[in-house]
Amino acid sequence: MHDDAATADVPTQARRRRAFAVISHPDAGKSTLTEALALHTHAIGEAGHINGKAGRRRTVSDWMDMEQTRGISVTSASLQLTYRDTVLNLLDTPGHADFSEDTYRVLAAVDAAVMLIDAAKGLEPQTMKLFAVCKHRGIPIITVVNKWDRPGRDPLELMDEIAERTGLTPTPLTWPVGIAGDFRGVVDRATGEYVRYTHTAGGARIAPEERFTPEQAAAREGAAWESALEEASLLDATGADHDQESFRAGRTTPVLFASAVRNFGVHALLDALVELAPPPGPRETVVGATRALDGPFSAFVFKMQAGMNTAHHDRLAFIRVVSGVFERGMVVSCARTGKPFATKYAQQAFGRDRTVVDVAYPGDVVGLVNAADLHVGDTLHLGPVVQYPPLPTFAPEHFAVVRAKDAGRYKQFRRGIAQLTAEGVVQVLRSDLRGEQAPVLAAVGPMQFEVAEHRMASEFNAPVRLEHLSYTTARATTQVWRDKLNGQPGVEVLERHDGELLALFPDKWRVNSVVRALPDVELIPLVAT
Repeated sequence: MHDDAATADVPTQARRRRAFAVISHPDAGKSTLTEALALHTHAIGEAGHINGKAGRRRTVSDWMDMEQTRGISVTSASLQLTYRDTVLNLLDTPGHADFSEDTYRVLAAVDAAVMLIDAAKGLEPQTMKLFAVCKHRGIPIITVVNKWDRPGRDPLELMDEIAERTGLTPTPLTWPVGIAGDFRGVVDRATGEYVRYTHTAGGARIAPEERFTPEQAAAREGAAWESALEEASLLDATGADHDQESFRAGRTTPVLFASAVRNFGVHALLDALVELAPPPGPRETVVGATRALDGPFSAFVFKMQAGMNTAHHDRLAFIRVVSGVFERGMVVSCARTGKPFATKYAQQAFGRDRTVVDVAYPGDVVGLVNAADLHVGDTLHLGPVVQYPPLPTFAPEHFAVVRAKDAGRYKQFRRGIAQLTAEGVVQVLRSDLRGEQAPVLAAVGPMQFEVAEHRMASEFNAPVRLEHLSYTTARATTQVWRDKLNGQPGVEVLERHDGELLALFPDKWRVNSVVRALPDVELIPLVAT
């Protein structure tokens, strides 16, 4: 069923694609920006608001009821948007630091990132952590200074902070007219024109933009325009101009000023993604070779998600297409198991909404329904076996025993724990001593426990109770040392769902004392791969 014409078209289709994620600290406005991008690409008719502002609907990307209630993103979402004949695959990420593992996996599936910073707070801790991942992976970054409609810091001061803390040279594409809190528009540094924004009621619709010559801008805005020009001239003097080669090489970051909640500056970001962000390219495999874009189909699973369709309780595997053409109904192989996998039910997820996907190209994201045999990190392929590098796993720091509140619902309990394990919501640890009815949940952050508890009750009808343990540190070990470590006070060895043995300790000092008592013991630190 493979179409030769479709294969020949792969390089052309790949050049039309941009796969990107938005990284930020919580509350920088990431979900609001996602909604604004959907609005400006006409994917939705009216923008939602993460805080449930009166008269404004909920955001598309935050579909889980817990997200809507708490006003935070705790899941990944995939949105496909079209702008200027370019297909934008936006992979939204959890905003909370407790879900870093999920975010890091998403960053493995993108080719560019938008770093969103708060005009008043600048670069915050979670933003810097995610920036470091992007830099390590060589992902070029476009920076957006958000919330310029609110009081904030001096723009030149923010540019200095970006340069000092990231090592990137900021090259603003736009410059604000009006101080933070008095956002009137921007100077387009490429043309010298003034782009003036007009407020709309509640910021729910596209904000009108008007362009004026410098002379018209001076007459209209007076001192605010002159001040903006003076600051922009300082950028000119330091050579802070965009250079595409330096941007792609990770030495510079284009900067835009915006207000996502008012839909100011969103078109400029879309233009930058189309014109500057890289399209998909060949990807390296575990053996160091690269898979050409027009080679046989291949993709990798970067996210598992259940509970998106409450009527069917299905399980969706999100795959990033790396090479070739995906055609719905094709039978592919899973590199980990060697087993075939039929792709009859392939969908594009737009938040919670679904549409059938018949064809997809490199850079696209496809949701495979009822993918019970697939795991995060799996490679799917046609033709010769290919396998892409594994996705990150993190060292857990929080541990809790989980039990079903109602023993009569053990079947639902077991099914729910298996599902959360497969999705990577939490890591699940077991031992013969604790038994199957009381596994240990291991998490990077405590909010992962809240999500697990909420979903066990709402999706699987198996309410649970958690008993938090005093362990804070985990080390990998081997079967040889299992019994000896279990014999040490305050130490417990459990088996993770992937077969890895983890020794749990109350703190790092206890690790050191065990090493003194057992000098030859195998204790391997867990680090993000």
